[in-house]
Formats: sequence, structure tokens, C-alpha cells
Amino acid sequence: MSGRRDPATAAHGYTNMDDTDDIAVRARKARGACPFLTTKQTAFHLGLAPATLKGMRAEGRGPICRRHGRAWYYHIDDIEAWSNADRKGGGHG
Repeated sequence: MSGRRDPATAAHGYTNMDDTDDIAVRARKARGACPFLTTKQTAFHLGLAPATLKGMRAEGRGPICRRHGRAWYYHIDDIEAWSNADRKGGGHG
């Protein structure tokens, strides 16, 4: 699977499907380009549907976000901090 391109992930700046599995690679790529991600990009990064992320934002849950004009943006450091704070143990269930 290494090196295989996926058009859906290429649109987000990821060059192959293996990159999407590695959070550190995704975060590094986001910081290298622009540290602010759109709702769609953030949802993809977290493995959520954009509608789920929008609902979380409306309920005051989820990563910290900012409004620039009419669009909402998430800083990669805020996304990672939120994700790390919500970590659970390695067990199932």
C-alpha cells in the first residue's frame, strides 16, 4: 500500500494513503503549510464527519475554533491538544 495515491486525501495535501494513518505526519504537514484547518479538513484529520464536528462546535464541545469572516478554522495545536486530552486507556470498551 505504500505510496498509493488517493484523490480524496491528495486534496488535503496528503500524498498517499499511508500518511493519513499517521497523526504525527498529518500534524507536521498541517503545520508546514498553514496551521489553520477548515472544518472539513479538521473532521478528516480527526476521522469525524464534518456534520459531527459542526454539531460539537454548536454544543461547545470539540477542539477550540475561531471564526475568520464567515468560515470557522481550527489551529492544528488546538486539535492535537483536544485529541490528547480525550485519550483513554488502550483497552477495548
